[in-house]
Amino acid sequence: METGITCCPRGSLLPGVSSKYSTALASSPSVSPFFSYKSLKSSSLFGESLRIMPKASAKVSNMKNPSLVTRCEIGDSLEEFLTKATPDKGLIRLLMCMGEALRTIAFKVRTASCGGTACVNSFGDEQLAVDLLANKLLFEALTYSHHCKYACSEEVPELQDMGGPVEGGFSVAFDPLDGSSIVDTNFTVGTIFGVWPGDKLTGVAGRDQVAAAMGIYGPRTTYILALKDLPGTHEFLLLDEGKWLHVKDTTEIGEGKMFSPGNLRATSDNPEYAKLINYYVREKYTLRYTGGMVPDVNQIIVKEKGIFTNVASPSAKAKLRLLFEVAPLGFLIEKAGGHSSDGKQSVLDKVINSLDDRTQVAYGSKNEIIRFEETLYGSSRLKGGVPVGAAA
Repeated sequence: METGITCCPRGSLLPGVSSKYSTALASSPSVSPFFSYKSLKSSSLFGESLRIMPKASAKVSNMKNPSLVTRCEIGDSLEEFLTKATPDKGLIRLLMCMGEALRTIAFKVRTASCGGTACVNSFGDEQLAVDLLANKLLFEALTYSHHCKYACSEEVPELQDMGGPVEGGFSVAFDPLDGSSIVDTNFTVGTIFGVWPGDKLTGVAGRDQVAAAMGIYGPRTTYILALKDLPGTHEFLLLDEGKWLHVKDTTEIGEGKMFSPGNLRATSDNPEYAKLINYYVREKYTLRYTGGMVPDVNQIIVKEKGIFTNVASPSAKAKLRLLFEVAPLGFLIEKAGGHSSDGKQSVLDKVINSLDDRTQVAYGSKNEIIRFEETLYGSSRLKGGVPVGAAA
């Protein structure tokens, strides 16, 4: 039965929202030779064990009235929001567990010690590079969600059995710490993940995702989340007491002169990309590029305008992975009202044939994606008629 969903402001963004997280995690057997979960008790935030919502705490009513409207409000806690947004208790639990992992990763990144070659922090009795530490925390969270069948990450690009069910379960792909090489410079970094139904992460497309998200570790820590059956992309802010608060909805990406050009070395032997970059400069676009994909894509959602590009050339091959980065971020952008493209089609329509598939990509407003496609390939699937901007 369909349920209408609206998101509207509650009126206050101040703390004071109740949290129903409870129970520290117990130890569990390793699900693959790559990981050991025995040190979970020491994976702590402010001295407190990583906490995962128990199965019984996800209370979702069975809605039988098709006219019933569930209100997802600004000011909701993460659990309140998810309980209103979806009747799928397994998905709620998984996204809550990932939220707890993001909370802990944020603390570990913020307190990391950076030397000449890596930034490290404690994980039990070990000292790990922060990207590997984030990787372990995310695998642990998925195991304890009890609803993840398979998972894989950029650090371990092989399917790991998380012990969850196939029927009613999910498979998750993630980049544990995008931008890990710039942690020492104190730039914003983040986590990216996509959630697919069942037990497949190949032979599927980005549009098959039931949810996608990114955790952003900067001056603020935020959890950016989109669900397949819920309009918009939604931002949650991590409060001082460790709770996630719903603070923003984005449903439209408008036009605005802001660009984030990745892989600029490709302009040396990709004349169409050079032409596009020259257009942005000539038309006095504002350059906003950090070198981290997560903050550069997130600013499009937060500012509700702009474009991010990462284009390949004969000498500068595509390096962004479709499964771990491009498809989940494409889901977030398109749910926010924007568009994505590999030059010819939405990245959400690209079938993931292998875990290591790579692609070029652009995210942004409709007119910016039209300009991108027309400049690189002479036409755009989004528009017929007269070329725009750099393609003219």
